[in-house]
Order: sequence, then structure tokens, then C-alpha cells
Amino acid sequence: RYESFTDTHSSLFLSLFAHEVVFVVACFDNGQTEAQIEFDAQEILYVDFERQEFVYTVPKFVMLDPSKMFVDISDYDDAKRGKRLCSAVVTYCTAAEKNLPEEKDPPESILYPAEDVQLGVENKLICFVNHFYPPSINVSWTKNGDPVSEGVSLSRYFPNSDGTFHQFSTLTFTPSEGDVYSCTVEHSALETPKTSIWEPEFRRQSHGPDVCCAVGLTLGLLGVAAGTFLICIV
Repeated sequence: RYESFTDTHSSLFLSLFAHEVVFVVACFDNGQTEAQIEFDAQEILYVDFERQEFVYTVPKFVMLDPSKMFVDISDYDDAKRGKRLCSAVVTYCTAAEKNLPEEKDPPESILYPAEDVQLGVENKLICFVNHFYPPSINVSWTKNGDPVSEGVSLSRYFPNSDGTFHQFSTLTFTPSEGDVYSCTVEHSALETPKTSIWEPEFRRQSHGPDVCCAVGLTLGLLGVAAGTFLICIV
């Protein structure tokens, strides 16, 4: 079970433009709590409760030090207060809904390589899972039908504007001819697991034009040699 509550600041002005900053606290009935701050619907940081600090997710090319820009709203005490409220929020919502089954949205998934595929060159396969609710999925990988765990990573949950979530799972691999990879997603809204399959395709270099040019050049040289021989005889 998952519940969330937000604190919205729509009157924040940065660079003479109005922006919306939303502080989101997600509460799970297993005791887990997640908190993050969104800037114009994009996550800029999340709270690491174990290390008791903010982790900024703003790319460096956007700003070198986001902590200076968001110093006024990055208050860890707010996150701790939100975490303490989680238990009460989940208990209240459960009682209010009288344990009715919550709405569920099944995930969509797509499997693709991070870079152009080259034979024998290390790459990453990305399994992008999107539009699912509640935010709890299981992702597993196989190579040629065998389970794979080495080189696998799973991102955190990221919220969508419609209340659903998306998440990434990646597999580091070195492509070889004939290999077949699969990504399987399990979710409570799916009757059966959903599997996406991917096979590497390599661009084969054609030597046809090169061969034709070489043959043409050889015939041309032979023609020149034959002409020279005939001139000498005359």
C-alpha cells in the first residue's frame, strides 16, 4: 500500500519567472518512506534517510551546485517530520477506505540498448518500465534463457504527472552473435509477468564496391600496358 502527501510552493520566483516546487513524501504500509522535491514537475533531489542527507539529481550541465540554488527549501527537518507522519497517514487512509482494494495500473515496458550495438563492445540494455501503480515491481533478466543477476541494476521509483510511476533496470553486457536477452516485469496489476525480448543486430560491412573498384583498376592498368606494347611494336 502507498500513500503520499505534498507541500506545494507555487509562488517561488527564480530568474524572474514563476516556478512550482513540490515536496513529496511517499508512505508505504511496510514502514518504508521516500521523500523528494520536484521543481516544475521534475525531480531535483531525494532524501537518503540512512545517510540523513539530500541527494541532488539535477544534471551538472544544468547547474554546478544545486544546493546553493535550493538552499531555502532543502530542509532535512521537513523530511524527518514527513517521515514521522507516515505511519499516521497510512493508518488513517486505510481506515477511511475501509480496506477497499486500491486502483492499479499495469506497467508498460520497452527494452533497448543504451548505445549503438557493436560486436564484442560492452554496452548496456535498458528495461524502461512506465505508467504503473502502485510503485512496486519486480524486474528480472535472462540471457539465452538462463537467469542473469551480474551487471544488473535497478533505479528508484520516479513519479509521473498522472500519479503513476516509472523505473529503469539496466544490464551491462557484451554483445555476441546469436545471444537473446529478455527483461521480465512482475506487478500486482498484471495477471501474468510481462516479458520483452531483444536480440543484437550487427551491421555487416559490404566489400562489393571495393571489389568492383579493384577489378576496374586492374583492367584499366592492363589496358594501358597492352596499348604501350602495341606502340612499341609499331
